[in-house]
Amino acid sequence: MAITKILIANRGEIACRVIRTARKMGIATVAVYSDADARAPHVLLADEAVHIGPSPAAQSYLIADKIIAACKQTGADAVHPGYGFLSERESFRKALDAEGIAFVGPPANAIAAMGDKIESKKLAMEAGVNVVPGFVGVIDDTEHAVKISNEIGYPVMMKASAGGGGKGMRLAFNETDVREGFEATKREGLASFGDDRVFIEKFIESPRHIEIQILGDQHGNIVYLNERECSIQRRHQKVVEEAPSPFVSPEMRKKMGEQCVALARAVGYFSAGTVELIVSGADTTGDGFYFLEMNTRLQVEHPVTEEITGLDLVEQMIRVANGEKLAFTQADVKINGWSVENRVYAEDPYRGFLPSTGRLVRYGPPASVDGVRVDDGVVEGGEVSMFYDPMIAKLITHGATREEAIDKQIAALDKFELEGLGHNIDFLSALMQHPRFREGRLTTGFIAEEFPEGFHGAAMAPGLSVKLAAIAASVAKLQAERARHIDGQLGGPLDAPKGWQTKVGDEVHDVVVDDDGVTVDGKSVQISLDYIPGDRMVEVRFADEVLTVRIAPVRSGWKLTTRGAIHTIRVLPAHVAPYAAHMIEKIPPDLSKFLICPMPGLLVALHVGEGDKVEAGQPLAVIEAMKMENILRAEKTGVVKSVNAAAGESLAVDAIILELE
Repeated sequence: MAITKILIANRGEIACRVIRTARKMGIATVAVYSDADARAPHVLLADEAVHIGPSPAAQSYLIADKIIAACKQTGADAVHPGYGFLSERESFRKALDAEGIAFVGPPANAIAAMGDKIESKKLAMEAGVNVVPGFVGVIDDTEHAVKISNEIGYPVMMKASAGGGGKGMRLAFNETDVREGFEATKREGLASFGDDRVFIEKFIESPRHIEIQILGDQHGNIVYLNERECSIQRRHQKVVEEAPSPFVSPEMRKKMGEQCVALARAVGYFSAGTVELIVSGADTTGDGFYFLEMNTRLQVEHPVTEEITGLDLVEQMIRVANGEKLAFTQADVKINGWSVENRVYAEDPYRGFLPSTGRLVRYGPPASVDGVRVDDGVVEGGEVSMFYDPMIAKLITHGATREEAIDKQIAALDKFELEGLGHNIDFLSALMQHPRFREGRLTTGFIAEEFPEGFHGAAMAPGLSVKLAAIAASVAKLQAERARHIDGQLGGPLDAPKGWQTKVGDEVHDVVVDDDGVTVDGKSVQISLDYIPGDRMVEVRFADEVLTVRIAPVRSGWKLTTRGAIHTIRVLPAHVAPYAAHMIEKIPPDLSKFLICPMPGLLVALHVGEGDKVEAGQPLAVIEAMKMENILRAEKTGVVKSVNAAAGESLAVDAIILELE
């Protein structure tokens, strides 16, 4: 029987994504929502919506009985689980089967075999797939974990068995790390997935993360839809994905694909699934790939595969769930051009990538035209809450070559308007511009290696300082021109200054803006911009490129954001500038004696009390935000003078937890 109404057991961008395809196929849709998502876009986009409980996922989106009740209430004959939540829960698939509701995904036995990372590793070994050395079995306690880690050899990775999406994972370089991280990994597994089993494996250094997209039907046909490179990660969470991989040759692609298809066939797999592989970047033979895990669901990064194959993976999943045969064979799967995806997260790279929550005061993604695609599930005025994943949107570009797809990303990121909370747009732009990324020399350690001191804005390209000086002076002149027309000025309106001095970082430029054009340090600059005072974004044309710049006024100048960095530019009329040297610089206060909450979150644990002596680097507190535990450490040695918060309290950003003497 054909599917007529699909309930999407998810939220955010993936719920919107599934609804759009279902609508295209003429299938009715049902959204489910928690208290926090009552006005969310996926609720408004669906034909019907059902409220399923309070904001925490464990009381709403993770309760299978509520999803099934919503199906019965609305007459939905199928469920698409999206990713995360119940998408890889075998018991959920079985419960739907028992009710006669179609599950848009793989069979229960495949979810059980592959969804459990311990069992899947055993299966992979039996199927003759290369696996990474590790301990396959149940770990009793921390001491057992230490013993296993010592036997495998450091570094080791501790993972929640039911984990995914970067949650419930800890890297340990020594015994101390294992002791500190094992219990936290168990807790994260329990909190996010309701399963506290942990497994430990050898961590391959300088690896590449490459995955194969699998698609199978219920008639025994299975194909692989090429690979995706997902090596650019932070805290084991993917940030940038691309297809195809710059590392994989056609011969290697065939080996990887066929091996992954054989593994899928061994568990009777159908629907969309992804086999994740860890690949040695140093091994150029094409054989240095190892089974990592299989995700029995649609991946976040599926759009890059869609862009290069021309397939709609959600549509294919629905057709397979309907019992249809695949309409194509392996020989029909081609690679058309190159696609890159960036994940726009609510996290602040300028503050150590701390999660950020709050209202999207402004949200204006770039237009989805000319090889640019935005998959999102938020709107201006909406809220990014502490209860769910911090992803705001996915920005996908497609080009004939890798360079073209990357350049489209840089231009689109500049046009992405987002205000109200911290976001990683500048950081993504910096990645796209990075020479090593553009060369394709990727490893999963890329971000840690290239940004060891954290992120402070993308490096300024040659000539950008002069262009920013020209923009800032031109905008200041236009602003001054408007100020001339304000009524009631004493002595009549003054002419706007033509000469300006700009200070970009440590670089000082003398700029003249007059009827003949713009000169910077005596050299003519070809510039064209349509700026009206009050504009937040302006497109500026130079002789060699077009820059999209976000503009905000600051004292004595402008804050210009473009090409992955925020540039605060001092702009003064030429006759005023010499006096700036006499202004007293304000020194910010020393906050090192305070332990400050770096993000809105729950204080899970406080390890010290008043009068306790602490050493630099000692863990003082644990804050939970966005389903992740963050350990706060002492910046310096001292004695606790006062404690201002208690475990179990919800804290705001910059709240003082304790003070040292």
